Amino acid sequence: MALVSVNATEAGWDSAAPLAPALAALPAGAAVTVMIHGYRFAPGAGSHDPHGHVLSLSPTPACWKAVSWPRHLHLDRAGAGLGIGLGWPARGTVPQAARRAFGIGRTLAAMLREVGAARPDLRFNLFAHSLGARVALAALADLPRGAVHRVILLSAAEYRGHALAAMAGPAGRGAQVLNVTGRANAPFDLGFRLAVPAPRLSDWPLAAGLPGVPGWTDLCIDDPDTLAGLARIGLPTRGRLPPVCHWSSYLRPGLFRLYRGVLAAGPADPLPRLAALAAPPARAPARGPLPRLSPL
Repeated sequence: MALVSVNATEAGWDSAAPLAPALAALPAGAAVTVMIHGYRFAPGAGSHDPHGHVLSLSPTPACWKAVSWPRHLHLDRAGAGLGIGLGWPARGTVPQAARRAFGIGRTLAAMLREVGAARPDLRFNLFAHSLGARVALAALADLPRGAVHRVILLSAAEYRGHALAAMAGPAGRGAQVLNVTGRANAPFDLGFRLAVPAPRLSDWPLAAGLPGVPGWTDLCIDDPDTLAGLARIGLPTRGRLPPVCHWSSYLRPGLFRLYRGVLAAGPADPLPRLAALAAPPARAPARGPLPRLSPL
């Protein structure tokens, strides 16, 4: 089974198909990738059901943003491991969903502890977009060392302070995180900062990056030098997207090849090639006014 759909609330989780047999069928050392959507999705919410959208192997063709994450991560192929599409109630206002994301993260951590105890040989990855990044990092902060192998955050709707706390925990110190940012997401970063109060006035969204944190790599995917660097190491991207786009981190053609490589990297691989080519994201000042929005 390539994909299992799981629904999570702050009270617990359940899977549409039995998860235990899918885990038991995996060979030793296989990868399990948990995919976590962001705001506006919720299981059973019609066109906003993530299991018919980005978490589906065959998403609805009616929406231009409905790109199958599991299919582009090749989770439908033999030997690719198991994909878990994690649906959670991310509707309501942005502040409501942002608060709920912390509880969903604790639920995800409980699920990973349970399935990890049954199969401690497996490698668990997290792949999250937007407010799903808060879910992923909240889970990382609540897990033991070695519980998570790789984390990919796409256009993360989360603050640096929460990410630093997660990386300082046992699981964070043993994980490798790729934080994918872009100037095209600047208006959404600003909207998140205005809608969801920062833990501290001096804090900034993850678009500002976490340079120097062990295990953490920032990658600005609409920076020309970064794109040229990706092409040099055999990971070219192509096409043009709107100058303002919250979904470019998974819509830009070629990026999923990069993500597949990151998730398949060995336990001892610190992603040195990516760290070498990664252009630092636009840094916000420690204090002062909100940054100006930068065009693509």
